[in-house]
Amino acid sequence: MYDRRRLAERLQRAMLAQRWSEVRRVAQQLQGSSHDCGAWRRLLIPFFAATKRTTNLPTAMTAISGQGRFRLWIDAVGGYLVCLNDEIVLGQAVPEGSPDVPILGDLSRRHAVIHRDEEGYVIEPVRGVKVDGKTIQQSMTLTDGRTIELGTGVRLRFQRPHPLSGTARLEFVSHHRTLPALDGVLLMADSCIMGPGPQSHIVARDLAGDVVLFREGAGLACRTAGQLRIDGKDHEGRGPLTGRSRVEGNDFSFTLEAC
Repeated sequence: MYDRRRLAERLQRAMLAQRWSEVRRVAQQLQGSSHDCGAWRRLLIPFFAATKRTTNLPTAMTAISGQGRFRLWIDAVGGYLVCLNDEIVLGQAVPEGSPDVPILGDLSRRHAVIHRDEEGYVIEPVRGVKVDGKTIQQSMTLTDGRTIELGTGVRLRFQRPHPLSGTARLEFVSHHRTLPALDGVLLMADSCIMGPGPQSHIVARDLAGDVVLFREGAGLACRTAGQLRIDGKDHEGRGPLTGRSRVEGNDFSFTLEAC
């Protein structure tokens, strides 16, 4: 399992850098190391699709890129805070100068920082932080399933549900929530997958297939099978997003809201 995860991370980095010969070579090794080659092929589909050129994509998303985050409201599913930066500050929600992830709890304004790089995620304690029940005094690598405790009682679970994506998810284990109240926090690297399967970043069991938000240049785009409508315009399979887009498909609809 460890070798497959290492190969998956190499594959992801190669795809992001568009090194296609390396992608082909590592993908073959990855499939050869798995007892279920079909499953790995299915996992690759959203990421190969995301690397194709999208026409008419905005060169900048001023409303989103200015803060590096946005809210994603998915009808009949829930609301999520999506953070785009490689450095995410977690802390107490305050009227002025709130952190990237503003939490309603007894915390410092800058309580902890999560860093993302090519190797994964690291949490840096600024105030009291525990990981899996143990107090940490220095930066520590975060792996799938670890529990983060901030201060006294604010607990979140760190998850990386998709083995080919650098995107991670923070879920509240305690009763605490963000301001405004949301169902979870996504640390979006390359893409964000909404779908019915357990490896989706956002699980929406009523969807027939995956809906993928992905980075393209300085902007974001959306891809799914079939037709979708973005801000009142019809698109076949994919289309560009802005910081206030409304997106509708056959069995889904969601809205982006810049923070």
